Amino acid sequence: MASNYDINELKRRMQGALGVLKTELGALRTGRASAHLLDPVHVDAYGQSMALNQVATVSVPQPRMISVQVWDRSMVNAVEKAILAANLGLTPSSEGQVIHLRLPELNTERRQELVKIAHKYAETARVAVRHVRRDGMDVLKKMEKDHQISQDDHKRMDTEVQKATDQSIADIDGMLATKEKEIMTV
Repeated sequence: MASNYDINELKRRMQGALGVLKTELGALRTGRASAHLLDPVHVDAYGQSMALNQVATVSVPQPRMISVQVWDRSMVNAVEKAILAANLGLTPSSEGQVIHLRLPELNTERRQELVKIAHKYAETARVAVRHVRRDGMDVLKKMEKDHQISQDDHKRMDTEVQKATDQSIADIDGMLATKEKEIMTV
């Protein structure tokens, strides 16, 4: 571990945890169609694994339907298999080069399951932020021990790190509350 302190680097790492959480929550299906639901889908195309958006156009023509326009007719079956293999709970039905995916209604039990998953994602993000905080605190302790900074500087920087941590945790809680409301009211 480098013994140089940079609050901006710590904040950037905390924002990274928030970015991961945003991606995970975005992929959580809430009953409303979103093109991002298909982000984890990878298609075996032309001898390699490619993201779905590299072989097709994904659109949302209706609130409960996703439409996938496959560019190469020979890839339609591979795209259907990839969607099924992604285990998203969506069943593809194709009409020529267009694949339609209908999103079923969510029942109360499934909504509660999704909320639990969202809470798990949020807790993982909180833990990541706390790890960044711990790393920053460790650097400060080492710098004080090596007489690179004074005890007063250590306390001041310690407070900066804690403020950044508190802000990141508050952001995580806000994102979770928004997603939870979205899941329960759709």
